[in-house]
Amino acid sequence: MADLGVILGDLDAETRTIDDVVADLPASDWARATPAEGWTIAHQIAHLAWTDRKALIAAAHPEDWQAEVEELLKTGETYVDDGAVTGAQRPPQELLEDWREGRKQLAAALEAVPEGQKLPWYGPPMSAASMATARMMETWAHGQDVFDALGLTREPTARIWHIARFGTRTRDFAYKVNSLAPPAEEFRVELAAPDGTTWAFGPEDAAQKLTGSALGFCLVVTQRRHPADTDLVAHGADVEEWLSVAQAFAGPPGNGRKPGQFAPPTDSSARRRP
Repeated sequence: MADLGVILGDLDAETRTIDDVVADLPASDWARATPAEGWTIAHQIAHLAWTDRKALIAAAHPEDWQAEVEELLKTGETYVDDGAVTGAQRPPQELLEDWREGRKQLAAALEAVPEGQKLPWYGPPMSAASMATARMMETWAHGQDVFDALGLTREPTARIWHIARFGTRTRDFAYKVNSLAPPAEEFRVELAAPDGTTWAFGPEDAAQKLTGSALGFCLVVTQRRHPADTDLVAHGADVEEWLSVAQAFAGPPGNGRKPGQFAPPTDSSARRRP
């Protein structure tokens, strides 16, 4: 299991990868539509900045979290979208600077969380390491929307191990938010890592198994690709059902992506970024 310092280092690297892509974009490209319906690139960055600020409250001022819950209950289903809409209206450079400052403050706050302390959140309370992993997962996922909007192919790195592990650990959560009973038995998950090695999760003797690439799995559990558009193979009916509802992020069931919405590049014409 990676420690907090490792996760925060990888989170910083992931945010800088996205920052490098958007930093020099003209204002017109910040208004470019992304695969998330109604969201532009500005909405994506605004959402990351907004969520980092909420995580900062949980990490540095947990005594104020009840007010956040009350605001959520008062606002209802538009709570998250409202934050993105408000942030997207700001000038791109101002929004970018706010995101940079917010993630810097969050990293410092997470480092200062006493060992064993649980942080409040919209889902179950979590440790500082789990919060950092959740931020890694969401940053990577919304970064994918930005890359897709710009027609860029992002090369996977070993950093997605955090997302793969998080995706397996949130299996039962995905069932529950879809009002389904989680299977009683664990699954075996065997994924081809970016460096050609295998990442394995779950008991070796599990009756049902999932195989495929780590990238494909991360895209599915963050609902950035439909399972049919990946190389994932479900060995068992329960695993196949899991892929249809898999969701590593908190909140109500996501809409996911439609089959065939993203066809893989067939030649070298796609622009690539590390």
